[in-house]
Amino acid sequence: MRLTRSRFRLAVSLFATATVAATAALAGTAPAQAAAGCRVTYAVTSQWPGGFGASVDLTNLGDPLTSWRLTWSFAAGQVIDQLWNGTVTQATGRVTVTNAGWNGNLGSGASTQFGFGASWNNSSNPVPVDFALNGVPCTGRTTSPTAPPTTAPPTTTTPPTTAPPTTVPPTTAPPASGALDQTSTVGRVKAVGTSAQYTWPGIYFEGRFRGTGVGIVLNDSQNDYVVQIDGATVATLVTPGRTTYWVRNLTNAEHTVRLVKRTESPWAAGEFGGLVAASGGAILTKPAPRSRQIEFIGDSWTAGYGNMSTTRDCNSNGGVTRNSNADVTFGALTAQSLNADYQLTAWSGLGMVRNYNGGGTDNFRTYYETDLQALWNSTTWQKPSTWKPQLVVVGLGINDFSTALNPGERWATIDQLAADYRTAYLAFIDKLRSRYGADTFIVLTYPDLSPTTALASSVQQIVQTRVSRGDTRIRSLYYDDNALGLDKLGCDWHPSRRDDQLLAGALTRFVNTLPLTW
Repeated sequence: MRLTRSRFRLAVSLFATATVAATAALAGTAPAQAAAGCRVTYAVTSQWPGGFGASVDLTNLGDPLTSWRLTWSFAAGQVIDQLWNGTVTQATGRVTVTNAGWNGNLGSGASTQFGFGASWNNSSNPVPVDFALNGVPCTGRTTSPTAPPTTAPPTTTTPPTTAPPTTVPPTTAPPASGALDQTSTVGRVKAVGTSAQYTWPGIYFEGRFRGTGVGIVLNDSQNDYVVQIDGATVATLVTPGRTTYWVRNLTNAEHTVRLVKRTESPWAAGEFGGLVAASGGAILTKPAPRSRQIEFIGDSWTAGYGNMSTTRDCNSNGGVTRNSNADVTFGALTAQSLNADYQLTAWSGLGMVRNYNGGGTDNFRTYYETDLQALWNSTTWQKPSTWKPQLVVVGLGINDFSTALNPGERWATIDQLAADYRTAYLAFIDKLRSRYGADTFIVLTYPDLSPTTALASSVQQIVQTRVSRGDTRIRSLYYDDNALGLDKLGCDWHPSRRDDQLLAGALTRFVNTLPLTW
């Protein structure tokens, strides 16, 4: 199977961090006698061949601001591709970031954060120089005005003129309760005020309402979404930003609403702020969770990488992200056919021990237990007691074995790689057993990777080893390309939507042969 470098999404350990700060008077952006000062913490959070991610923490040490502009210079040709929580312009190495609509107010001592993805020269990625806030160099101290102000400085921060991102926009009446009180989800989410943040693909929220319409409160400029009413898709939202999306002109009755994150965003969190009823309607008690639960663990196949495309080269039809839909992956379709709640714990490009083409030092196991993947504030996901999947389907190994070993990698031969893979996989299964217990069925899947048989033989050996140790609730499932008739017309030779349907059929038939008690 041919894979291209464009699919590679890899976060690595934090390796560059710098803190700088500013002192002087803010020319043209604050009163002439205002005190000024700022501090910037810049961190490279991830890096891979050709690209990197970074976070920036800006603290205002001077008088309150109602808008801000942070500038700096890249010294090694870095170029920002996308930025969240602000607006960016770049001319050669000079970068200017201005505030978003909701984070322009920056009181004394207040901080704001933003992040970005960028390209680099694969040789040097130094920390930027000459950070400045509204034209003032950052050094970490506050400079008092040369003459005292005629009025006392404010004792509190300036109240924001617009709501921060964790609240509902001021033009919309707030929901009666928080997003997680109104909707059901089994996804890995982090509560932030009344909102929920998330990064993993396929996260979904399900709610109920009465009336002729419903508003869905979102703050996300990175991801795409599916909106469904009463089981039917009514909209696809492409990077909606900060908005309340309305579905109107429905029959005045009780309805269900489902919001699904279609895309991957390991370095950028989406935010769901809850539901708003149309005039005369009401948000109803959230649906009860399903008794059946499945966790799908994997890579780009599980995440739905480019599965909506009908051509393998996606450069001319919107790119990988616009052509990805986690809601129609084989995992989502299998769970829906079995009436089960599910998680898609998947990340394109990552393997069990080796990532695509040998890139990076971290692998899937590094991030498996995180709530927000590689985001700067990600922590270990606190698994709720209600999440007890009776079935876990694992598909990891394509990235380990699909490309030839490169000079300098720690494995000299495929046999060495396979041995390391088996050891790590067995330890990962031990973790799953500790996490979910002995009764959970674990199914290890693998596709055709001809001409190598290293993946197939390794998975089969892993199952045999577990069974020899007394684990009777583990199986393997081979996806035979030819027998299933896969066309792999998704981006970069990935499964297409049709392929996902075929894979879901094969997996569902297999699951129905297992002695599951759910």
